[in-house]
Amino acid sequence: MAKDLYTLQDPTKQYPTPKFKHQPQRVPGLESKMTPKPDCGETSYRGSGRLPNRKALVTGGDSGIGRAAAIAFAREGADVAINYLPSEEKDAKEVMALIEAEGRKAFALPGDLKNEKFARRLVKDAAKKLGGLDVLALVAGKQHAVDKIADVTTRQMVETYETNVFALFWMCQEALKLMPKGGTIVTTASIQATHPSPSLLDYAPTKAAILAFTRALARQVAPDGIRVNCVAPGPVWTPLQTSGGQPDKKIPAFGSETPMKRPGQPVEMAPLYVLLASQESSYVTGEVYGATGGLEVG
Repeated sequence: MAKDLYTLQDPTKQYPTPKFKHQPQRVPGLESKMTPKPDCGETSYRGSGRLPNRKALVTGGDSGIGRAAAIAFAREGADVAINYLPSEEKDAKEVMALIEAEGRKAFALPGDLKNEKFARRLVKDAAKKLGGLDVLALVAGKQHAVDKIADVTTRQMVETYETNVFALFWMCQEALKLMPKGGTIVTTASIQATHPSPSLLDYAPTKAAILAFTRALARQVAPDGIRVNCVAPGPVWTPLQTSGGQPDKKIPAFGSETPMKRPGQPVEMAPLYVLLASQESSYVTGEVYGATGGLEVG
């Protein structure tokens, strides 16, 4: 594992490369059970005061990319509320401790985003606890690989859309009532939006929807002084992948198809969320930032 993100080094060798061992987990999966454990910036990300006293809500903040964003936000000076499923409490407690270690306020708001009442209340509760809401980072997602279209159940399809798309609408509707001018929303799409895998027939279209949603909402709310942008990762080493997001047979070679011959690590996504949440990107809205190890987002 890399010691930091700042030393000049060969990016193709900066983090572990395949072959990985088979390591299936039950949904939603825990980072503590992964080998190698993902780097979410616990020791490798250093802040520089880019989000002074911001108030941020991060969904999926217990693990993976959401965890990396939450840690980075805190190290840049933000107070952070994280949402996650109750079964992910072990990972969430680690994130809470890391945020508090930076001298920032941390709030845990567990619950299921598929529930509309909870998703709407989450935004209000976060704003109340934080004393406002400047940044909404929507990272949580549901992904379950299925080899044949005949095996994609209606229940799976509905739950994927509820988590990835419906919750996005609900939370943004509530956040826009609360955000001041200068507030930012950062959504999370995927390379799957434009280069879908055959085994992700329900997931990939939700990510395409997020791209369209981001671009449309950005144009709608720009006159109100709110910016909306998107991060579109490629293959990233997270519990989402080992808990059914990829077929288990693909885990050993996961990420090898990229020009860098490895998957990304969550911490490598974090600087994009920080940039888009910060005032430094004040003229950026409706944009999609890819981080794919060299694969084209399209």
